[in-house]
Amino acid sequence: MTSLQDISRVALIGVGATLVMDGWLWLLRRLGVPTLNFALIGRWVGHLPRGRLRHAPISAAAAVPGELALGWLLHYGTGIVFAALLVGVQGLGWAQQPTLAPALVWGAATVLAPLFVMQPAMGAGIASSKTPTPLKNCLRSLANHLVFGLGLYLSAAVLSRL
Repeated sequence: MTSLQDISRVALIGVGATLVMDGWLWLLRRLGVPTLNFALIGRWVGHLPRGRLRHAPISAAAAVPGELALGWLLHYGTGIVFAALLVGVQGLGWAQQPTLAPALVWGAATVLAPLFVMQPAMGAGIASSKTPTPLKNCLRSLANHLVFGLGLYLSAAVLSRL
C-alpha cells in the first residue's frame, strides 16, 4: 500500500523536476531562444470543454479566461504525473535511492507527449512538421525533456537526503 509520504515524495519529485525544466526555459529565453508560451497551453485546455481538441494554430483561437494559470497548472500537473509514472515503473526504491540513467531515459521518453499529442493539437503538426524548422524544434523539445529527466533525478536525490 502506498503511504501519504510516498505520494508526497512523488509529487515533490514532479514539482522539482518541472522547476528545473522551468529554470532551463528561463535561461533559454534570456539567451533569446524562443520557448513555449504557457498561456497557449491554457488556451488549449480552456477550449476542451467546448469540444475543441485541435487548433490550427492555437494562437489564432479565442483567448480564454485564466489561460496562463491553466497552462501553468497543466504544466506542473503533467510533471507530477510523469514523475508518478517513472516511480510506477522503477518502484518506490528508485525514489528513495535514485539513479541518473532511468530519470534521463524517462525524461527523453516524455518528449513523445509534446511531439505526438500537444504539437498536433495546437496546430504545429506531428513532431512540429507544420513549422518552418521541424528538426530544430524536435531537438529543442528533446533537450528540454532531458533537462526534465535530470530534474527528476536531482529532485529525488535531494528528497532522499532529507
